[in-house]
Amino acid sequence: MAADLTMNTQTQTLSVPRPAGVHPVGVSNDEFRAAMSRLAAGVVLVTAQEPSLDPDDPNAPAVEDVGMTATAFLSVSLDPPLVMVSLREGSRMDDLLAEQPLWAVSVLSESQRHIAGRFAMKGRISDRLLFDDIPYVRGDISGAPLVGGALATLECRTEKTVTAGDHTLVIGRVLTAELPSAEGGPLLYFKGRYRQLG
Repeated sequence: MAADLTMNTQTQTLSVPRPAGVHPVGVSNDEFRAAMSRLAAGVVLVTAQEPSLDPDDPNAPAVEDVGMTATAFLSVSLDPPLVMVSLREGSRMDDLLAEQPLWAVSVLSESQRHIAGRFAMKGRISDRLLFDDIPYVRGDISGAPLVGGALATLECRTEKTVTAGDHTLVIGRVLTAELPSAEGGPLLYFKGRYRQLG
C-alpha cells in the first residue's frame, strides 16, 4: 500500500507542467537574461546580400542588402583568422547565411547608436529603406555594405555553423579587415541599453 502511494505521488509530480521559461536543471530565462545583461558587449552590424526579392520586376535591384545588429560577436582564432556571430534560429539573417556564404561586419562606434537601434527593431521596415541614408561602401569580396565611420570592418566567408539551443553559431574566416575610422570609442551594450566608455 505504501509503495502504491509513493508511485502515485511520483506520477503526480512528473505530470505537473513546468511554467514557461523554467528549465528542469539550471536557471530560468529571466534569471539567465538578467545575469548576462551584466556582461558588456561590443555592438556590430552584420550585413549580407540576397537575390532580388522580385526577380520579375525589371526595375527591382539585382540584389538586396540585409543588415542585423548583433552583440554576440567575437574573435575565435588568429591562425586562421576566424570570428563567430550568434544568430537567432529562423531569423532572416540565419536563413540568408544558410545559403549565402559571404557576409560582412562593421564594428560600430559610440556615435553610431542610431544605426544599431535601427537594425535591431522588431517588425521593421524594409532593409532597403534602412540603408537609405547610411554612408557605406561595398566590400570587394562580399559585396555587402561596410558602414562608413565604423571602427573596423571585416568581410567573412562561413566556415562552419553549429546549432546551439535556439541560436545558430556562424563561424567565418576573415577575408579582409580594415580600420576606416580611428575616431571615438566603441558602442557597447550593457544592462539592456546602448552605452559608451567613460
